[in-house]
Amino acid sequence: MLPQSFTDKMKIMLQGEYDDFIASYERPRKFGLRVNGLKLTAAAFAELSLLSDRLTRVPWEQGAFYYEEADRPGKHPHYHAGLYYIQEPSAMVPAELLGVLPGECVLDLCAAPGGKSTQLAAKLQGSGVLVANDNARERTKALAKNIELAGVRNAVILNEEPGRLAEVFEGWFDRILVDAPCSGEGMFRKDESMIAEWERHSVERCSVMQRDILVHASRMLAPGGTLVYSTCTFSPEENEAQIAALLIAEPLLEIVPIELAHGWAAGRPDWIGLSAAEAVGAVNDTDPDMERIAGRNLLIGQLGENAEAGRARLASISGTVRLWPHLTGGEGHYAAVLYKRKPVDADEQTSDGGRSGAVGAEPERHGGKSSHGGQLKRTAASKAGINEQEKSGYPQRPVHEERYSGAKRQANGAQDSRGQGHADERSRKKAHSRQGSHPQDSVRIHAGEKGLRGGRADKTGGISYGGKVARDDKRASAHKGSSSPGTAPDAAASWGKFAAEQLIGAEQWTGELVAYGSRVYLQPPGMPSLGGLRVVRAGWYIGEAGPHRFEPSQALALGLRRGEAALSLRLGADDEATLRYLKGETLHIDAERLVRAGEPDGRSDARDGDPHELEHSTPAGAAAKGYVLVCADDFPIGWGKVGGEGWLKNELPAGWRLI
Repeated sequence: MLPQSFTDKMKIMLQGEYDDFIASYERPRKFGLRVNGLKLTAAAFAELSLLSDRLTRVPWEQGAFYYEEADRPGKHPHYHAGLYYIQEPSAMVPAELLGVLPGECVLDLCAAPGGKSTQLAAKLQGSGVLVANDNARERTKALAKNIELAGVRNAVILNEEPGRLAEVFEGWFDRILVDAPCSGEGMFRKDESMIAEWERHSVERCSVMQRDILVHASRMLAPGGTLVYSTCTFSPEENEAQIAALLIAEPLLEIVPIELAHGWAAGRPDWIGLSAAEAVGAVNDTDPDMERIAGRNLLIGQLGENAEAGRARLASISGTVRLWPHLTGGEGHYAAVLYKRKPVDADEQTSDGGRSGAVGAEPERHGGKSSHGGQLKRTAASKAGINEQEKSGYPQRPVHEERYSGAKRQANGAQDSRGQGHADERSRKKAHSRQGSHPQDSVRIHAGEKGLRGGRADKTGGISYGGKVARDDKRASAHKGSSSPGTAPDAAASWGKFAAEQLIGAEQWTGELVAYGSRVYLQPPGMPSLGGLRVVRAGWYIGEAGPHRFEPSQALALGLRRGEAALSLRLGADDEATLRYLKGETLHIDAERLVRAGEPDGRSDARDGDPHELEHSTPAGAAAKGYVLVCADDFPIGWGKVGGEGWLKNELPAGWRLI
């Protein structure tokens, strides 16, 4: 049963819509899945999946579908191959509104359990950096697993408070998503346990926490960058009021209006100041309307240099959106898109003689209109990319990670207002940060200009050992274990040997090898020092460097394409052997199903890797033994080891097995 104080407040807010709102709680909720654009296109998934004839499109996210509860897609091997993520349809909106482009630096500040992080990673297409953070240690376990299941190669996962991150990443990110912890009113239909949580965690408590998060998030946003704030609650104190407070605290931020479509409703700045006490008539000896008028006048004065400017800024909050269950069919959400202007230099004057640091001119990139919303627009370049993906059935993953310059990055065909001067300034900041201390308990192994090479002929694997060990500090990282100066060459040599014998095209990968004890990561290029931060994953976790061999990780398997493994096992997703593998059983395999990279088998297709980027030839040391990439419908699901007499030892970690 819904709490009385909640329904009383909804009556005041919704008035004539209240009955329809309450009736929505009696209707079945909608279920959604989102195709993982890192592994295949929506068109390829529709051809591959047996569910396709029962799926209907979610209109606001390309590659997302509604499904029936009875379909249970989480039980299918395609889920365990990371081909899709099961996500409430309305929850897909915030990441879509962020407008991420390949090559950008992106932060998901309150990321667990990781659904929105994987959505952002798919938009980056392997290029750029995704930092996924959550301050709750237990929640980062699910976050890391979901990012690894999706095959994300360019993510760093942290377990820190926003204030601590802001010390390291000030002005660093192009895009920031703040899907803030909230009272969860929008989830009451989906999860009745949220009602008890709502009663324990008050709106007021959440509001204080959200305000602190937003202040630190704005510090980390680069000038010309975009921030999306979202919640899954109806409370104005956690929605419009938070945006108003942020606009007061950060004069350089402005609302980017969101186009209304799909039943989305406009934000309600007139609800700012509407308290639960007022809604139930518990305000003693005062006139609620008079109190709100007084509060609104104060707010207007704080928002602008004069009353007219203040009223305009307050009215701009109507450019945010609310997703109501009785209008969209999904659960309740709120979202706001904010753009950060570049500050005016101290010696410059605005047309009205404004002071230093005043808000600058309307940015060209938005053209005074929203670049977001229900009818999400794309540049001609992005459309071309989508068309190419649809033709091949597989996304085109960039091999070399290049940062797009601010001068070239576009939205809706308009040039980004951030100039090269800012890009150069941030490059200097990044270069300076790399000169500082490295993560404690870690060794950095810098990649050479030609990428990460491995092989017996070159024991150093083409990798220069420029890293050093920082002093021991338990706070530095979530990783256990220690490292020594000898770890760097040992880890590099171990990885290089494995890559030369077991992988195809690894020499083209870019990044920086980072070792935490025996655990080895490939970190995205350009990261600042993570020294002093609690690190859950320092990059793409590729495996453990033992004294005699390198043990590849499940994350490495899921981040590969079939054609990137020297030896693979091709199973059908619906084969009995696939289910047995996912349960952790040893398999007896048909030798004909073992495929060496570069060998014609009559079934080669786009999922084998991009033929323009990878040379498919079997390494000299590869034989029908050692590690095998096990694939279901050509998508990796884990490692196996070939034994004698046709047996395949199952290398699927216990935590990844079907129970």
